[in-house]
Amino acid sequence: MRIGVVAGEVSGDILGADLIKALRERFPDSRFEGICGARMAALGCVSLFPMERLSVVGISEALARYSEISQIRRDLINHFRSHPPDLFIGIDAPDFNIRIETVLRRIGVPVVHYVSPTVWAWRGYRIAKIRQAVDLMLTLFPFEAKYYHGKGVPVRYVGHPMADEIDFEIDQPGYRRMLRLPEDRTIIALLPGSRESELKAHSDLFVLTAQWLYVRHPDMHFAIPFVSRPGRLLFEEAIKRADAWDVPITRFSGHSREVMAASDAVLVASGTATLEAALLKRPMVVTYKVSPVSALLIRLLSHVTMYALPNHLAGRLLVPELMQKQARPELLGAAIEKQLERGSSDARSLLRTYLAMHKRLRRGATQRAADAIAGLLKNRG
Repeated sequence: MRIGVVAGEVSGDILGADLIKALRERFPDSRFEGICGARMAALGCVSLFPMERLSVVGISEALARYSEISQIRRDLINHFRSHPPDLFIGIDAPDFNIRIETVLRRIGVPVVHYVSPTVWAWRGYRIAKIRQAVDLMLTLFPFEAKYYHGKGVPVRYVGHPMADEIDFEIDQPGYRRMLRLPEDRTIIALLPGSRESELKAHSDLFVLTAQWLYVRHPDMHFAIPFVSRPGRLLFEEAIKRADAWDVPITRFSGHSREVMAASDAVLVASGTATLEAALLKRPMVVTYKVSPVSALLIRLLSHVTMYALPNHLAGRLLVPELMQKQARPELLGAAIEKQLERGSSDARSLLRTYLAMHKRLRRGATQRAADAIAGLLKNRG
């Protein structure tokens, strides 16, 4: 069986690799092609275009690359029209994938979209296009499935793979020893984002916040994981601009989960990493900055007042969010201080909420997703 698949960024590549393994258990001779990253490629998925060319953040950033991305999509559609796959799976990247899915579904290819677009949060008008584009939507969160049921879109809630991977109890001292981080210091994990555009937007902010905190708390130590050397170089430039060489910041290549698990608190860019921090039971402060144009459009098209995933899952402002104009070193630093100063009863309450969230999301997501896809193919004959 030949399966078309498109993953647009690192998180999609991770999900896609696990899904390929699960689908091959059910369809041993299946072949995969489309757009993927290193993990999916290592399993034999053929990438027709570099995944990195799709990894952009924000509307203005996407507009700058619109011509290139549109050409890649046209070429991919033409390829699949000429050689229709038995199934197409779009993994996240909705602005890129929905158009491909619509075209392929019209010519009779069964279409699955894995990871819901945030249509429940903003740009709700997309639901009509989604209804036309997919035979099955696979969601990672229960509130998403409820939304799609109400909109008449075939949907299956599968749970979140990350909740399956992470233990309910976290051995913080063990992770600290593993990473050789000082055991007598307060460790603050810095997660400014993995994309180049995120690091450009956040590196100075995160360095200045660490500097602000260190002046007031000389017992603090900071840790930051990088997914690439260019990302690390961008952060080093921010340290140079701030003349912050005296701030103790341990750099890691990868190991983001371990860094968060070893920390006392996390300063994190809004996105999947906020969920990971919650599953690791860490206090956190969430922030994000985009261009003024992107920020204006988000305000105009948004249906929600909270952005961090833990807050949506809790249904309330569980962790602080400081976005755009509020994303300033002194405000972020003060918010981190407040997280560290939680009373014991408040800390236990946060832990209980995190644990309940974790249990609700642990569903064997990858196997459930593969079962749902197999069921769709069976129904289609």
